Amino acid sequence: MSEAFLRFDDITVEFPGVRALDGVSFAAKAGEVHALMGENGAGKSTLLKVLSGVNRPSSGQLWIDGQSYVFTNAREALAKGIAIIYQELTLSPNLSVAENLLLGQLPERRGFIDRRTMKARAREILEDLGEGEIDPATKVRELSIGQQQMIEIGRALLRDAKIIAFDEPTSSLSVQETRQLKRIVARLREEGRVVLYVTHRMEEVFEMCDALTVFRDGRHICTHETLEGVDQDTLVGEMVGRQIEDVYGFRQRAMGDVLMRIDGLQGRGVNEPVSLEVKRGEVFGLFGLVGAGRSELMRLVCGVEKASQGQVTFRGKTGVFTSPQQAIRAGIAMCPEDRKSQGIFPVASVADNLNISCRRFFKRWGVFRHAGREADNAKTYIQRLSIKTPNHRTPINTLSGGNQQKVIVGRWLAEEIDLFVMDEPTRGIDVGARRDIYTLLYDLADQGKGVIVISSDLAEVSSICDRIGVMRDGALVDIVPREQATQERLLGLALPA
Repeated sequence: MSEAFLRFDDITVEFPGVRALDGVSFAAKAGEVHALMGENGAGKSTLLKVLSGVNRPSSGQLWIDGQSYVFTNAREALAKGIAIIYQELTLSPNLSVAENLLLGQLPERRGFIDRRTMKARAREILEDLGEGEIDPATKVRELSIGQQQMIEIGRALLRDAKIIAFDEPTSSLSVQETRQLKRIVARLREEGRVVLYVTHRMEEVFEMCDALTVFRDGRHICTHETLEGVDQDTLVGEMVGRQIEDVYGFRQRAMGDVLMRIDGLQGRGVNEPVSLEVKRGEVFGLFGLVGAGRSELMRLVCGVEKASQGQVTFRGKTGVFTSPQQAIRAGIAMCPEDRKSQGIFPVASVADNLNISCRRFFKRWGVFRHAGREADNAKTYIQRLSIKTPNHRTPINTLSGGNQQKVIVGRWLAEEIDLFVMDEPTRGIDVGARRDIYTLLYDLADQGKGVIVISSDLAEVSSICDRIGVMRDGALVDIVPREQATQERLLGLALPA
């Protein structure tokens, strides 16, 4: 490795009432994969926004290859060879895959876009990403979240950036896509690029990274130039400022009667009839690779998609829900995988997001909002769920992912919900916030609620769930009790035969 190619020197970023970064200094070398770790809100994403020109530092300097820079916009950063792949995707859903990959550098011929060349170049990139089965003409909105993430990565590679930052890149990727990403990162290292890698998955850090820097509360805590002698417990302690003995904190509990029974349910994405039961007080897991049908099954249950056959019995009533509103009125709520586009109203306040489903302040001639009751309700759940926010009027898009997830769950606690469907509940969430989410799920189960956790995280489902249903190719292949749910067994069931 060479000397430091990228250096942050006393970077401070202040927003009204908040110091997001406080004098951060560290360096990364060319040909190095450098992990950035810390809890949500620790300052990692803010630092990437300084690097990409989205945020301008209040003070401090950014050095690249011995020269000092202060970027005032993203275009300036791109021109200097910097590419950021954010966890929240920045693709244009109504454009094609090829148009998204080559946006800003579309090939032209006689003043018009050369679509033949554009598609040919897109096919080359897709093959390089291991996504050769994707048609370049496909609209991005038709792709899975994992495929969209790979398109975002491909766009950065196409720009031939010297500094590439990944923000939780594997949070939506399948096992195969994750393996391909690891090969891509290894290639970038060999090519002498600087790779900044933000992740909460410890195993990725030790497998892929050469060095790491830990952030906490907007401050630089330490930099490990090598990972030799560094272990997971050390990292957790540095990140959260305290030791967490067991992040999962599983609690045994007594289970009640059957709350929901699925009989022969089938529909879009679920290729074979599925039957299973969830009891009161149970945390039931659904595991499988991306595209296995986990989320699709629950979308059928919750009325998001129409079932072609089968039925659902919930709280003693049998039928199928034809809309999410029906499911919610019956007592089933789903917290979706994609928080940004499906779970929150990003420009609205924390209070608005908490109250959006429970505005039930009626009068005989109509429905009226009651600002005082909404404020009181929001404050109640902010305190109850330990949501970190300056106040209830704060825009939710300024909160960390873990706190946004708590808001999504909190909006249903004021309703008469008996079954909570959580799709990737800890996606992109740090170790401390994950413990809070798990505790919340156990609390719901202790109250006799049912909880279904859809997750691609083997350690998560095998550690927090009482039983795990494994799906493969749109079919439920087995239901495994927690005592027998080794990661090897679950993965073996999930992989193609």
